[in-house]
Amino acid sequence: MNIKGKIINDPVYGFIKFPEKELLQIINHPWFQRLRNIKQMGMAQLVYPGAVHTRFHHSLGACHLMGKALDELKAKGLEISKEEYLSARIAILLHDIGHAPFSHALENTLIEGISHEEISKLIMQKLNAEMGGLLTDAIEIFNSSYPKHYLHQLVSSQLDVDRMDYLNRDSFYTGVSEGVIGYDRILQMLTVNDGALMVEEKGVHSVEKFIIARRLMYWQVYLHKTVLSAEILLINILKRAKELAKQGQKLFATPALSYFLYNKCDRGNFVSNPELLSLYCELDDNDIMTSIKVWQKHEDTILSELCRMVAERRLYKVVLSTSSLEKQYLAAKNKIQQEYNINDDIIDYYISTGVASNNTYNVNDERIQIAMKNGHVSDISEIDNPVVHQALAKSVHKNYLCYVEEFI
Repeated sequence: MNIKGKIINDPVYGFIKFPEKELLQIINHPWFQRLRNIKQMGMAQLVYPGAVHTRFHHSLGACHLMGKALDELKAKGLEISKEEYLSARIAILLHDIGHAPFSHALENTLIEGISHEEISKLIMQKLNAEMGGLLTDAIEIFNSSYPKHYLHQLVSSQLDVDRMDYLNRDSFYTGVSEGVIGYDRILQMLTVNDGALMVEEKGVHSVEKFIIARRLMYWQVYLHKTVLSAEILLINILKRAKELAKQGQKLFATPALSYFLYNKCDRGNFVSNPELLSLYCELDDNDIMTSIKVWQKHEDTILSELCRMVAERRLYKVVLSTSSLEKQYLAAKNKIQQEYNINDDIIDYYISTGVASNNTYNVNDERIQIAMKNGHVSDISEIDNPVVHQALAKSVHKNYLCYVEEFI
């Protein structure tokens, strides 16, 4: 098949080019097209109505930024072959292909004990077999086993093109301006020293803004208490549906969703049974939302009420606090159980507690390194800037109490 290059009009970057026929072959594959129907930000649209963009948008945008990053490095004299350029673009294009419906919201709900990154790798391996080894180097870059480590850092690190795109894109679609970063400035300041990706010293302030923007976006958008509420509600719906399926009750569902409801799926049997991968790649947000619409009239009162809560946007109420909420939780739980005669085995559908956390910059992970003008290399956390030092503090943990408002 003779596939010509394409130019796509992206709302964030304008016209972006995909001249490589290999990329278009992957983009046209049904498993990649599935990403059109998986929302980038899960249930966040219930808080930010504009947040309806998809993993498809994000993957194309990240691939575009990868090209710009590689072009900058080549312009600075770095030797990057045509094959490496293509493989790095493929690696970032497919980095999110393993996401479950509603992105992170349902990770480990349909299949226990396996991350979307590992599923992405399994999908890439299957596509590689289909496409005659086209993805071999891309898989090595994705796995961090390719000799040029900086290529992996561009795909997955604390300053990768994945984060650059989703911060800009999520900010654009939510209207939350705090997430806007100078991605173009950061890309221009990238360099490679001893095989490691670094940022030139004059790009320090752009990196600092990137880190602060990520912190602000997490607490203002990604871990917003109402977004958290909606995602817990969605998880509880699937949890209840699986419980009913285990009891042998009949549930409406698409064939793919039905399999994951009625069969125990964990990392072990998912990896050992290649057929499950094809079934998984039939799932998207539509499978879940169609079922939720139908389950509103299911005879199980818990399932039907939870589904109506989503349809009518009557979400759980959430209290966030850095202090312990255990006393409030126990008091509210006892009140609900006494007044409504609810058993321990179903109380979690009405009230629950947990911890939301955000680690903006992990000093124990692969650090963001700054190539100083004097020839030294410094970690971004060692740069003298009190504002950033505060933002780079240890991860923030907030306890949450989640409950049905009518019961308290």
